[in-house]
Amino acid sequence: MQSTPSTDAPISRKEMSLLVSGFEKRLERELPGKIGPDLMEISIKKEGLLAAVVERNSILKLCRILRDNYGFDHLSLVSAVDMRSRFELVYHITSYPNYCMIEIKVPVPKDDPKVQSVSNLWGGANWHEREAYDMMGIVFEGHPDHRRILLPQDFKYFPLRKDFRMEED
Repeated sequence: MQSTPSTDAPISRKEMSLLVSGFEKRLERELPGKIGPDLMEISIKKEGLLAAVVERNSILKLCRILRDNYGFDHLSLVSAVDMRSRFELVYHITSYPNYCMIEIKVPVPKDDPKVQSVSNLWGGANWHEREAYDMMGIVFEGHPDHRRILLPQDFKYFPLRKDFRMEED
């Protein structure tokens, strides 16, 4: 590994922009070839932010590539959204060394709400995935502790689904 001399001078905005945009463009160019047609969309939204849409059967593959090949070392969010016709999982993953975050959206069908867990890549995903299961009923296959986190274990419903109705007495 090549070392660089340490200086007290901060990196200028122009230098940072060139560094970041080169990394973002590299991701935008390389990821489709590594994931294939399951990567339905990837685009640079603004400096330091990419957005992608990937089929659910490739989320683990994409995340492993991001972590192992591109330095995405921090997952800060896995959240579920009920889009009425389907669910959508949203992942926020950051590469601190490259000053870049990627937001990944994963469509999940309501009639088969399953997706692979990424908790073996980032331990923090454990809690996020459990909450998405608890509130929406999305099953994360391969999760090490797939049980409710907020509601009682015997609760039969998923309260953040748009079709959820409170029981009437």
